[in-house]
Amino acid sequence: MGIIKKTYLSRADFSPLLNGAEDSGLKSALHGRGFTLIELLLVIVIIAMAAAVAIPNIGSGNQTASLNAAAREMASALRFARGHALTRRKESTFLVDLEKNSYQITGKKKVYKIAGDIVVVLDIAQSQIIDENHGGIRFFADGSSTGGRITLELGESKRQLDVNWLTGQVEIDDW
Repeated sequence: MGIIKKTYLSRADFSPLLNGAEDSGLKSALHGRGFTLIELLLVIVIIAMAAAVAIPNIGSGNQTASLNAAAREMASALRFARGHALTRRKESTFLVDLEKNSYQITGKKKVYKIAGDIVVVLDIAQSQIIDENHGGIRFFADGSSTGGRITLELGESKRQLDVNWLTGQVEIDDW
């Protein structure tokens, strides 16, 4: 058996970097590529400024998302109450408890919670006001309703849920 030895020839000459000379060696190549303290501080300041702008916007986005989710869930529950009245051919009521920030639908035992930081305002028919903290919207067998408006407020943002008295249709409006 014989030993096969291959030799690779390179056109690049790395000897100046490896010889350790102070003026042309690896050490001088690395020292020339560092950052100064001023450059590092400048980058930190830019990052801090970007964070100061971005973080408040993230927080308001969470509030808006929370408000939109609450409005969609409540609109869905109102539509369910209308559908329940239509399919069962009997009245169904959507009741709101302002004190506990919750609502309930006739025929369901579950009580739905609204986030505590969301303010709920009811603008409904006088006949549907139970007391100062309770009221609702009644849906009839033909799909019509007593109508009304439910406003959800969180900070500067508001969402209105309008229930048409004639058709019982529910719409969400930005405010």
